[in-house]
Amino acid sequence: MDTADDASGENVNPQIHPNYDGGPVTLPATGAVLDPETFPFLKEMKGQTLITADGSTLLGADDKAGVAEIMTMLERVQTEKRPHGKLCIGFTPDEEIGEGASLFDVAHFGAAYAYTVDGDDVGEISYENFNAAAAVVTVHGFSVHPGSAKNAMRNAQNIAIEFHQVLPVFSRPEHTEGREGFFHLTSMQGDVTLAHLGYIVRDHDAVKFEARKAQMQHIADCLNERYGAGTVELEIKDSYYNMLEKIQPHFHLVENARKAIKAAGLEPIEAPVRGGTDGATLSYMGLPCPNLGTGGFNFHGPCECITAEKMDQSVEILLNLVDLYK
Repeated sequence: MDTADDASGENVNPQIHPNYDGGPVTLPATGAVLDPETFPFLKEMKGQTLITADGSTLLGADDKAGVAEIMTMLERVQTEKRPHGKLCIGFTPDEEIGEGASLFDVAHFGAAYAYTVDGDDVGEISYENFNAAAAVVTVHGFSVHPGSAKNAMRNAQNIAIEFHQVLPVFSRPEHTEGREGFFHLTSMQGDVTLAHLGYIVRDHDAVKFEARKAQMQHIADCLNERYGAGTVELEIKDSYYNMLEKIQPHFHLVENARKAIKAAGLEPIEAPVRGGTDGATLSYMGLPCPNLGTGGFNFHGPCECITAEKMDQSVEILLNLVDLYK
């Protein structure tokens, strides 16, 4: 369920490291090393049962850990005969490609509020995320023999590069953090006659989000003035929006999550999501839905890891929420 395709998620060979000593861990299949100097959070896991893959695949903690934690919570509700209100449970595939909630039937689901369990460290509450759009730039060129190209050739690749270079360099993911948005070039291909650029556009602030899209349109308009109408086509499609607007009227969801986390012996971690979550889409579909952490780290790569203890703490938080809403 809901694993990324950045590396293979098939034939996972989990490695269990009981009573982890807090030092470097070598993944046996590749020799890759999880080094606390590179991943400082590892030092906090000393003494816990660390779980990794063998280095050849994803571990799949994103988000099989969330599924396991929810199912364990349900098992304990049943076996311990815990009093509870109405509980509605759902699992969505394809969250990693932004389609997880597309066919989700909120009315049939039957809940007034919900939590997704698909975040990072245990104790995390996410109720802000990026506003997001996908943009495709298509450039139409004109090819002639390079020996007689002066004042005649329009190289679509060069015009595409020109488009990209006008976008601010320091508004790229590698230069941003926190609530800073970005333009991210995700794909490029082409030749002299036709070129394509694929982007994702992100910003937490709705006004800045609209300004980013307008900036791309302005660049396209300027290039069309220079090279001729129709040279550059820009298609922008919104993907999802910041859930904060839909969570604020139901802020008991955040307040109760804080109580549940503190009751599990942890301090809440509240930070904006630099990405998306099904909770955002569900919130705009009428199901206010903050996101909770699972206890995992290094998602989307072979250095992904989690600990059994953090997963147990996540289960405790979910049980505390069941108690708060009974």
